[in-house]
Amino acid sequence: MTYDEQLEILVRAALLEDIQDGDQTTLACIDPAVKAKATLKIKEDGILAGMAVASYIFSFQQPDAVFTAFKKDGDAMKAGEIAFEIEANAATILQCERLVLNCMQRMSGIATLTRRFTEKLKGYHTQLLDTRKTTPNFRLLEKEAVRIGGGVNHRFGLYDMIMLKDNHIDYCGGIETAIDKAWEYVQINRPELKIEVEARSLEDVSKVSAMAKGKVFRIMLDNFTPEMIATALTIIGPDFETEASGGINLENIESYAKTGVDYVSVGGLIHQARSLDLSLKAKLGDSH
Repeated sequence: MTYDEQLEILVRAALLEDIQDGDQTTLACIDPAVKAKATLKIKEDGILAGMAVASYIFSFQQPDAVFTAFKKDGDAMKAGEIAFEIEANAATILQCERLVLNCMQRMSGIATLTRRFTEKLKGYHTQLLDTRKTTPNFRLLEKEAVRIGGGVNHRFGLYDMIMLKDNHIDYCGGIETAIDKAWEYVQINRPELKIEVEARSLEDVSKVSAMAKGKVFRIMLDNFTPEMIATALTIIGPDFETEASGGINLENIESYAKTGVDYVSVGGLIHQARSLDLSLKAKLGDSH
């Protein structure tokens, strides 16, 4: 599915979860014909994310809603600034308010943390990857927030890459057997799929480097110290992309980048991010 198709599914399901057979508070006290305006107020410094998503949510619920953006995804934001204005039926604004805020607060938190990591990588060859450690049914927007923050998206799911991790390798009977079986599978079934393999030791690195050229495109070095990474890179050479994973944080990421590894993956970009404070406030005095 395309991004737009997945976004439609997410928004439709989220609105159904919240509204079901009706927004009873709004039905009780708001005339359906009433037009209104509201503004998105920024209450905390950070990196803004979710503007395009917010615009989509309002237009999904009311196609003729007018969304006026004052900032864009990826912008630095300061407390007190206004990100956008929405003009629509009052009922639309009230029904979409919580979904818009939930998405934007979460996405802005992830984008802000991601930007802190990518700032540490300035001047280095190494790029920052996310992982599949995401919130169920919200991965699409969490990964979009990583991209907005300057990171690179790893695979989106089990369907778009072959990634031979420790349990796959152990169940299969060894790293060389797992690679050979995966390579045979993609040749028969999905030739476009890339194969990444996890190495847990320098011995694994040597095995993969010796037998997997042309089969594996990236070797993930799992829970290696920076010193071990440097040694592994001399074994691997130029024939594979390399990824360091496990225990990487803001305090030590630069030591990994200094090794020259191609990528570092950090699950904490998403599962350790803190949502930022935003609010949607009615704009009074010029609604009609």
